[in-house]
Amino acid sequence: MIQLNFKEYGSGENYLVILHGFLGTLDNWHTLAQAWAEQGLHVFSLDARNHGKSPHTASHSIALMVEDVKDFLTQQKINSTAILGHSMGGKVAMQFALTYPDLTTRIIVADIAPRAYRSGAHDEVFKAITNVDLNRAQTRKEIEQSMAVYLGDMGTRQFIMKSLERVDDAHYRWKFNAQVLQRDYIQILHEINSPTPYLKPAIFLKGDQSLYIQEKDHFLINKLFPQADIITIERAGHWLHADSPQQVFQKVKDFLYSTSL
Repeated sequence: MIQLNFKEYGSGENYLVILHGFLGTLDNWHTLAQAWAEQGLHVFSLDARNHGKSPHTASHSIALMVEDVKDFLTQQKINSTAILGHSMGGKVAMQFALTYPDLTTRIIVADIAPRAYRSGAHDEVFKAITNVDLNRAQTRKEIEQSMAVYLGDMGTRQFIMKSLERVDDAHYRWKFNAQVLQRDYIQILHEINSPTPYLKPAIFLKGDQSLYIQEKDHFLINKLFPQADIITIERAGHWLHADSPQQVFQKVKDFLYSTSL
């Protein structure tokens, strides 16, 4: 059992647990977590293992992260909760709900489907991270320039650099466990499976400019989550919570307060 780093917002027993995406941190959801807490939710935003301020471990997989969430709920004495997960966190949310339905009141899955994804999607990202010499880099600008050799998209570079922190006056470090995440990357790409469906409410939020949830994915979503609605977030890519935060705020709020179990 490991102790995940987390941030708590609000109070009461109307719980929402937020799980961030690959190479992200709980800070990616700070503004929305705060806004939902102001609406009466008791929100816990977690750093996944090997990310943020949570422990770096020798391995990384969806199954391990599911058990981390279960252990977190035990530690916090939470008997059941709504779970929101984005990308990698969405896969954890899906598998958690299917494995532990009694601990889950409903789920929100942000821009990811239960299907398997191709293994090369983050090749340029890993090349960019590996190209950075943290022993020599003196400024964030130097680090970004090193990353740009392999990763041309500025938005993606800036997202990754949110996990960069200064250790002392002369050195930086990544908050994520780059070596283990690159080695075990394939473990988060597998299809989500379960012999039984999740029969409680669920929504899948899809960025209208993202290809992570496609028409072909609807069959598997409906098979595993027969009560799921698929909702399009306009003017949004994969990081839909950053692109259209007000839409995401409202859709999640409406879902959590309008659905009955």
